[in-house]
Amino acid sequence: MEYSGYGKINLGLDVVGKRADGYHDLRMIMQTIQLRDLVDIQTEPSDEVSIEMTCSDESLSCEDDNLCVKAAKLVLDKCSTPVKVTIHLEKNIPIAAGLAGGSADASAVMEGLNDMLNLGLSKEELMEMGVKIGADVPYCIMKGTALAEGIGDKLTELRPMVNYPIVIAKPPEGVSTGFVYGNLDLDNVKHPDIDRIAKAINDGDIIGVTSNMGNVLETVTIRKLPVIDNIKRIMLDYKALGAMMSGSGPTVFGIFPNEHQASKALSFLKKSGLCDRALITYVYNNTH
Repeated sequence: MEYSGYGKINLGLDVVGKRADGYHDLRMIMQTIQLRDLVDIQTEPSDEVSIEMTCSDESLSCEDDNLCVKAAKLVLDKCSTPVKVTIHLEKNIPIAAGLAGGSADASAVMEGLNDMLNLGLSKEELMEMGVKIGADVPYCIMKGTALAEGIGDKLTELRPMVNYPIVIAKPPEGVSTGFVYGNLDLDNVKHPDIDRIAKAINDGDIIGVTSNMGNVLETVTIRKLPVIDNIKRIMLDYKALGAMMSGSGPTVFGIFPNEHQASKALSFLKKSGLCDRALITYVYNNTH
């Protein structure tokens, strides 16, 4: 059976401190988007538990370090009889792009196996399990619009975000999440007003959302990859209501007032040579 792993963007990302365990305490506004990976899952009875995985992107490992395989192992631990699981992942979300593609795929595997094996695990139970794989996995199971706190695992559901065209543009260069957090200087960043963004979302105020968007990690990633700032400026020149880097980057997204303006921006970005992936997507909410 086929299941979807939906990507996400951050409408706001603030780092409020560093924890004793080396992680950072965050406050973020998370939003699921319609850009998705497709996960085909097949199960059959077996004498022993086994997991086989293939992927449309040959650069992606399909071994034990893949989050899909980790997710399958986690769920199969709840299964009373041995099962052989075969997974094929069709990648559409750019890899290592700040869009939670790996976490989205893991969430699809967890939800899919729970469904196919009739395990009866609640969404809350799956979310509690998912944090063992990665901080974004519980959110990817929850989906929609949410305030995320802690390491990203403490989630408060917000009203569904109003739906406007979103242009996604990913530069060819990458940057590691570890590098970004390791070089973040919390004493010299402008902190976005996460509560104001959340209120604007709940009020259905798109201008309130876009005028307050901010991501403290840009202070590190843009220094390393100035192309991110160039892409943001192009989006704003083409009348984006707001443009920002998602997660630790390098992907940039812009929220546009209409599809005409979004299409013009997309066309220019594709010709610019600044990005290796550019597309238009929309918000995905639980009520979609």
